[in-house]
Amino acid sequence: MCGIAGELRFDGSACDIGSLARMTEAQSRRGPDAHGLAVQPGRGFGHRRLKIMDLSDAAQQPMVDPLLGLGIVFNGAVYNHPELRRELEAKGYRFYSHGDTEVLLKAYHVWGPDFVQRLNGMFAFAIWERDSGRVLLGRDRLGIKPLYYAEVPGGLRFASTLPALLEGGGIDTAIDPIALNHYLSFHAVVPAPYTLLRGVRKLAPGHLMQIEPDGTRSERRYWQLNYAHTEAEQARSFDEWRDILLEGLRAAVKRRLVADVPVGALLSGGVDSSLIVGLMVEAGVTQLRTYNVGFEDVGGEKGNEFEYADIVARRFETVHERIFVPEAQLLERLPEAVQAMSEPMVSHDCIGFYLLSEAVSRHSKVVQSGQGADEVFGGYHWYPKLDGSRDPVSDYLAAFRDRDHAEYRTVVTDDYLAGDESAAFVAQRFSDPGALDPVDQALRLDTTVMLVDDPVKRVDNMTMAFGLEARVPFLDHELVELAARIPARHKLAGGGKGILKEAARLVIPSAVIDRPKGYFPVPALKYLQGRVLDQVRDALNSRAARERNLFRTPYVDQLLSDPGAHITPLRGSKLWQLGLLEWWLQTHIG
Repeated sequence: MCGIAGELRFDGSACDIGSLARMTEAQSRRGPDAHGLAVQPGRGFGHRRLKIMDLSDAAQQPMVDPLLGLGIVFNGAVYNHPELRRELEAKGYRFYSHGDTEVLLKAYHVWGPDFVQRLNGMFAFAIWERDSGRVLLGRDRLGIKPLYYAEVPGGLRFASTLPALLEGGGIDTAIDPIALNHYLSFHAVVPAPYTLLRGVRKLAPGHLMQIEPDGTRSERRYWQLNYAHTEAEQARSFDEWRDILLEGLRAAVKRRLVADVPVGALLSGGVDSSLIVGLMVEAGVTQLRTYNVGFEDVGGEKGNEFEYADIVARRFETVHERIFVPEAQLLERLPEAVQAMSEPMVSHDCIGFYLLSEAVSRHSKVVQSGQGADEVFGGYHWYPKLDGSRDPVSDYLAAFRDRDHAEYRTVVTDDYLAGDESAAFVAQRFSDPGALDPVDQALRLDTTVMLVDDPVKRVDNMTMAFGLEARVPFLDHELVELAARIPARHKLAGGGKGILKEAARLVIPSAVIDRPKGYFPVPALKYLQGRVLDQVRDALNSRAARERNLFRTPYVDQLLSDPGAHITPLRGSKLWQLGLLEWWLQTHIG
């Protein structure tokens, strides 16, 4: 995993090498092992490298193949690159490196932009053609790897992080009202192509953008998730689906063992991460390093799941590490986590994941992680409410949205008001072809949008802050396509994720499965108290906030007067949403 950057000029001027170098350097924590720049007339590319596949300098980027007239900067991991290499060698191609980057170059030469259909992995890339001047940007199907871009006078820039683009200068940093509406509705999720900044956009998951030398751009979606079920799939028994699913899980986990360094695992003690650990050991991993983070008990509620992680670690004889983080340390390091965010993220998990990643990175460069199982297999409480719904859009919004439009209008000042964009967005996504069942419609939206710009982005940002690569087998696109074919009733069984839990029962101890789901909020972020409340109050009352004038003063004052009384339907703090946004803006923009 790495960081990429680039500048394309359409006005005949030279690439700004200083801006390119600053954008690349801003991503040094994503790629601490090596760096490089490639500058040609009218374009330049930068790369920061984390060495995971082919540890030699032969795989250094930017990578240029003069014989083919192609170059690439690439962030991610393509797990089936050995199979693709053999196929390309049979066509007469010769390789000078052993990693996945060169495979992408030669695959593009053979199959053109459609080569992405053959990739299994997570990726964001820029490929350029020497002779035509054409550039292709691409992002993996489920948005595991980020790709931001911004128009600048006479050109276009791109990078793996939004703050890296800001380092290049010349970006319109005004707030986008539509993005702000989404942020305040979907607990900080801003769907592609929007970001909160009007001058920055992100390539949507499963999309390619082709850019011509004159700046003409065309964008197309190369993958979409289909929940249509055949009669045979509807009729297949629960046990048959369980066994098919388990084989799909085994394949997804095994693929993510492809690396030239040892692969560890994040072990929370829940079903999802425990299943991954069990399947890694089943696949032949020995001396597997596993990691679990825990926090202080608060108000009689446990702050960790050490006991369940220990059960799994003992069962599979892993080299296990408990990482205990006192609340004081969480709050002290919180500004660092905000600095590491490409976009503001309100989840309490951010700071915990940030500190976990720091500890893990001392021993491992790659880990498998359990994100995505709840969205893919129906683990959240709103899915049963949609079963048989006659008004799925309204029912989804009632359970999921932080504020209805009436409240939103009391939050945002007139300069930033938008229409009911969040409701329109959900309605449009639910009406897209390929999913008729309301539960399937919600699963598709959550898997392809909400998951991408909340847990997946959080994992990428917090792990890459320490040069740690996180691989997410539950987001293997073949596994996700398989899950989409499983009828919703099997996912909703047993209170949610029924089919996944029963597949897991064949691999991991039942004690890890038959227990309440754990979640450990940071009380100071949920109810806003102590030092964090002071920081939020200072941010919202600062001169910068007053000049930005995003939020109506009466609403802010109401939240500040009783922070614990204003909680969203998903149990988040409404005040933290506002305060975190202003804090992030002051950190990255001023």
